[in-house]
Order: sequence, then C-alpha cells, then structure tokens
Amino acid sequence: MDDTIIRVPLHEVAHGRTGDKGNRVNISVIPYHEDAWPYLLDQLTPEVVRSRFAAKNATKVTRYELPNLPALNFVIDDVLEGGVNGALNLDGHGKSFAFHLLGLTVDVPARLALHPEKAVESS
Repeated sequence: MDDTIIRVPLHEVAHGRTGDKGNRVNISVIPYHEDAWPYLLDQLTPEVVRSRFAAKNATKVTRYELPNLPALNFVIDDVLEGGVNGALNLDGHGKSFAFHLLGLTVDVPARLALHPEKAVESS
C-alpha cells in the first residue's frame, strides 16, 4: 500500500449528492473508502466549503458529521438566489453544487485515490 501523500480532486476519494430547501443547498460527501474519513474531516471545514462557494455569496456553512456512515453533510445558506421558485438562475435546485465541491483538491495517501496518477501539483 502506498501511503505517499498526494493531492487529488475530491472526486478521486469521495462522491457527493446535492439537495435543496428554499434558499439552502445541502451537499453530502461520502468517501469511497472509510480510511479517507479523517482526511476529509481535517480538510473539508465549513470555512473551506464557504470559500469554494464565495462567488455564490454563501452566508453560512454548517457541517454535520456522520461518522457511522462515514459521511459529511454541508448545509450552505443563501446560495440559490431566493430558491427555485424565486430565482432566475440556471440551476435553481443547486444540483451542480456537488460537482463544484468535488473539484476541490485534497491531500490523501495515494492508496485512497481511485486514480493516483491523476495527482496534481501542490499549490
């Protein structure tokens, strides 16, 4: 097993789903392997997630930890421009938000990445 730490897009170690309620989006992040859980806990903070959605003017991000799954659920406030019934944006339900979050890079052992050869340079 290769424990060399590499930087990869989050989608290499986890998958995600998006839901919406009013002007909020929730994004679940579920690692493919439970050994990735501590790395996600450490790196996917509410501050990091909020900065990822800075262009959408998120006012608050709340992180819920579900260690028995393991999974994380992020609730992001005020990002749907009023919600599906009141917004003119192209993604009123926020379904593309999980995709956007999964593009974030994380540092994990190579053995946890689906394709370790897709490691990116450190920034």
